[in-house]
Amino acid sequence: MGNLKPGATYIYERSDGIVYARESGADPSTRQVVGYESGREYDPITGHKVDYDSRTADGRPLREHIMEDKMWGEIRRAARTNPTLQDELNRVIMIYKLSKTNE
Repeated sequence: MGNLKPGATYIYERSDGIVYARESGADPSTRQVVGYESGREYDPITGHKVDYDSRTADGRPLREHIMEDKMWGEIRRAARTNPTLQDELNRVIMIYKLSKTNE
């Protein structure tokens, strides 16, 4: 979302569920996304509706997080008897750990 200037006067506009703000008197092309209508999220690039779940850090539905965690558990269990899958899982873990040491 855009950064608004403290103390400035803004005009707020709504289009296709996206709420925009622009300084009073400024060209409409300078407007910035500041929110979304009635709890519905819209992709500011495509304008498509996006499910947004305020219970999760990234806004994806909680069910997606649960299903992803379940899938990773299944992958770890399957890797116990699948050497190729275990090798790839080890590579993923190594890349993950290396990426964490560079932060």
